[in-house]
Amino acid sequence: MMDCKSMPTPMVANLKLLNDATSDKVDSTVYRQMIDSLMYLTNTRPDICFAVNTLSQFMVDPRRVHWIAAKHVMRYLKGTVEYGLRYRSDHEINLEGYTDADWAGSVTDR
Repeated sequence: MMDCKSMPTPMVANLKLLNDATSDKVDSTVYRQMIDSLMYLTNTRPDICFAVNTLSQFMVDPRRVHWIAAKHVMRYLKGTVEYGLRYRSDHEINLEGYTDADWAGSVTDR
């Protein structure tokens, strides 16, 4: 069960502030380490893929706004530790994927 401090989604919807170059710079090494850890988690937590992909685009010049968004993902994970995929070797895996891309809605890469 999620408590009042956990986040209902991995990333705020329609977050336009990620391109804010006026935000203070943060330690790029620490930011990269956090994003690398989150990338590893996407193997069992596909619900964070979009957020991690978006945040990984700012690893060269991370800003405070990116750090805050990455911490948001961490709070989401803390509140949803019971979520995830479990891979079992004694079962056949049939992987299916679906997408609902809205490239025109992305200010960054439309």
